[in-house]
Amino acid sequence: MTGAKKYTQDELNKTLWNAADSSRGNVDGGVYKDYVLLFLFFKYISDLHQHTLEKLKARYGDDKDRIALRLKSERFIIPEGASFHELYLKREEDNLGELLNKALHRIEDENSERLGGIITVDFNSEAVLGNTEQRNKMLRDLMDDFSRIDLTEAGDDVIGNAYMYMVERFGSDAGKKAGEFFTVHSVAELLARLARPQPGWRICDPACGAGGLLLLAGAEIEKQGSNDYALYGQESNMGTYNLARMNMFLHGKDSATIKQGDTLNNPLLKEDDALMKFDLVVANPPFSLKKWMGENIENDPYNRFWRGLPPKTKGDYAFVTHMVETAKAGEGRVAVIVPHGVLFRGAAEGRIRKSLLEQNIVDTVIGLPAGLFQTTGIPVAILILDRSREEGGANADRKDVFFVEASKEFKPGKAMNFMEEKHIQKIIDAVEKRKPIEKFCRPVLPGEIAENDHNLNITRYVDTFEEEEEIDIEANLKELKEIDTELVKVEAEMAEHLKALGIGE
Repeated sequence: MTGAKKYTQDELNKTLWNAADSSRGNVDGGVYKDYVLLFLFFKYISDLHQHTLEKLKARYGDDKDRIALRLKSERFIIPEGASFHELYLKREEDNLGELLNKALHRIEDENSERLGGIITVDFNSEAVLGNTEQRNKMLRDLMDDFSRIDLTEAGDDVIGNAYMYMVERFGSDAGKKAGEFFTVHSVAELLARLARPQPGWRICDPACGAGGLLLLAGAEIEKQGSNDYALYGQESNMGTYNLARMNMFLHGKDSATIKQGDTLNNPLLKEDDALMKFDLVVANPPFSLKKWMGENIENDPYNRFWRGLPPKTKGDYAFVTHMVETAKAGEGRVAVIVPHGVLFRGAAEGRIRKSLLEQNIVDTVIGLPAGLFQTTGIPVAILILDRSREEGGANADRKDVFFVEASKEFKPGKAMNFMEEKHIQKIIDAVEKRKPIEKFCRPVLPGEIAENDHNLNITRYVDTFEEEEEIDIEANLKELKEIDTELVKVEAEMAEHLKALGIGE
């Protein structure tokens, strides 16, 4: 093990990304990320093990039995011969991929309660990683680069943030596939801050991806000087589910509960066969998910769709209503990213939207800029729903819906647009004060929304019309006259030059 270096966040981000990216070869980034992020987790738990082992040897000398006993009580158990450092000594073996597979599965078996099923990639796969020579070169390069990084010196927050940095970088490469596993950091941070999580809360993301939004919500509580909160998530994609599990471990959130499965058709976060209730539910669910509806959804045992069944071809309101029904009655909050169609589409969706408005829980509607996501160029919106506003809740006397038209709050980029801190803070300040600002935001009472047939399209309530500057016809005519005079002069000069050259006579 090389000498330890104390990394800053930026240094570790760059070091890990360079190590991962330089070893990729021809492997597709969307696939390669699963290998590298697992490899990062493997190196992290191996470094923890090695660090503890060295301390125990210094304390107990050659007493192997006592050392072995103490190692079994550690956070992760690494069987003898299965650590990164031991495999690094065998990196020139021809069956390196096979050795890595065996070591990782041994670790998984030894920690089955916590890590069961976390190994979903094959380091010996010719179909994915190429023939033996290509495969071994990539794995050796990866091991060489990672061997220079001691992750015990970074701390959980720095390592976890570096993991999310890499998830985002891979997301940039993955393009439209990226929405499966992460939400752009600036949008996720805005959502987490708008949600205003408090100490003691249970927080859930029913479409949690790699878990970044959950962790940001928890970080908002830690800013208040408290670690008293619990994180819960469910994710349908198996590979992404395992990214979320590793993300929690790397952030030191070992007690987080992450389930794998289809939230809409098989919600797994339950207590006594009833849906678990949360103080805060946050999500960036798939936009307008097609074919979301399972065979028995109309007879949903949890009665989530009592306001109406969303259309089969658009799952947006299926997620929204699930989130509302899992927020605590009379006090829970929901913060969700949705496509703009959710604000104005009619038929079944219109009836659900009307019901939510009549329940008085629609609190805030925020329109965001276009081009913030790899997955789509369309603008999106944030909905804040607050069950403390419903009958019997502490805020039942609040009746207005606060609209924010923030579509211009961004910095243009080459492939995407970006929200900077000044844009985020402007939105948060407006939502906290709930005062009208011309062409940006205003509170709207239920009567006006009802007059608009319960349509929540933001520009119906926030006037964004910019008057065109008055045209000074007299000045324009004068300018045209001057141009004409100049043009006649230029044409005359050109004719003289042509005549001198003997052209056009």
